[in-house]
Amino acid sequence: MPPPSLPAHPDPKLDTILAGTLPHELAYAFGGPFHLLLPERFDANVAAFRTALDEAGVDGRVYYAKKANKAAAWIERCAVNGTGVDVASLGELREALGHGVRGESIVVTGPAKSDDLLRVAVLQGSLVAVDALDELDRVISLTTTTRPARLLLRRLPPAQPHSRFGQDDAELATALQRCEDAADSVRLEGFSFHLSGYATQPRADLAGELVDLCLRARVMGLQADRISIGGGFAVDYAAAEDWDQFLAGQGPSDYHASKTFTTADFYPYHSPVVGADALREILAASPSGTGAPLADRLREAGVMLLMEPGRALLDRAGCTVFRVQGVKERDGYGILTVDGTSLSLSEQWFNSEYLPDPVLLSTRKPAGEPVRACVGGATCLESDMVTWRKVAFSVRPHPGDLLVYPNTAGYQMDSNESPFHDLPLPPKVVVDEADGRIRWRLDRRPPS
Repeated sequence: MPPPSLPAHPDPKLDTILAGTLPHELAYAFGGPFHLLLPERFDANVAAFRTALDEAGVDGRVYYAKKANKAAAWIERCAVNGTGVDVASLGELREALGHGVRGESIVVTGPAKSDDLLRVAVLQGSLVAVDALDELDRVISLTTTTRPARLLLRRLPPAQPHSRFGQDDAELATALQRCEDAADSVRLEGFSFHLSGYATQPRADLAGELVDLCLRARVMGLQADRISIGGGFAVDYAAAEDWDQFLAGQGPSDYHASKTFTTADFYPYHSPVVGADALREILAASPSGTGAPLADRLREAGVMLLMEPGRALLDRAGCTVFRVQGVKERDGYGILTVDGTSLSLSEQWFNSEYLPDPVLLSTRKPAGEPVRACVGGATCLESDMVTWRKVAFSVRPHPGDLLVYPNTAGYQMDSNESPFHDLPLPPKVVVDEADGRIRWRLDRRPPS
């Protein structure tokens, strides 16, 4: 039986870039790994979500979840095309503002926000998702009647009672009363939730509950005209057949040191409904007990739908490139060492593996027999494995060859970045095309 592989979906545009000399020139210039970013893909993904809203006749707003990738390129695009930004820290808020995103276009999420974060958010007119009663009290104490704080109250999902996000029924009732009492200093604009997983029906069900909460709040004289369903829009990395074959065929012998993974911890690298199509499915679903599509309920109630995709807006918007530093043999397979670390692919955070097959780029003519090899990082840690899996390569890699990991812009590039051993963090290179030429520049981030 052939070794399990998981090729990513074909990407002709990226293949054209990789077929040229640019990757090798950049590897030589930086002397280490780097990330390629494709901003036009980000724009296209945003447009797809907006199209889904328009098709359903629903008033909505897309906020890019900044945590998915730290690059400034995406925030620059948000500022230009009017996309909102979802932030969870003072640093993220400052960077969004610094790249031209208006405060009114920012939603502040995350648990137990600091006073400094809340103060700047209120002063800039950002929308704040309030997670707890003590947080609501702190917001009220920080506001003045000249600029009321804009709030969403976050609902604890009944199906996930152990979630650390959100407020239960009793807490929400108290929060609503406090918002009514402090109507001069806070403006309750609606409700939100944080829901794990990628299933669409639970999101539609909980969204229907939030619409009911809006109607209840309006009876109290509160604005309550929008809800946020957060993120959780899956990305499809590989074909269904390849994913099924991979899961059925892989086992401990396919990994360096016979390492075992719980397949339930793998990201679902194939998902049948993803991105903007998942939004369409949510809008077409009927919340429990209603019998009407969510889109109809939103229109009838005059409720705006907010969402905070991260990974889905970065689908096919970037890749990660490592340079092979060395190759050694081990009992029937090879161990490649690359010039970066496993922390550049953040699935290590979840004791998992980034599974789409890396692509080998070489300036040499193909020669030799196919080989299997795992990929280790450049540190002296035994567990620094970029890829534990013994990947099948058509030829034996050599020092100086490049390994390209596809579609890594969503969460893979820097969630776990670390300059351990004083290794530099991989730079981000923004690639675009103008007048038939491929151009590049370094990502621009304001100095810290």
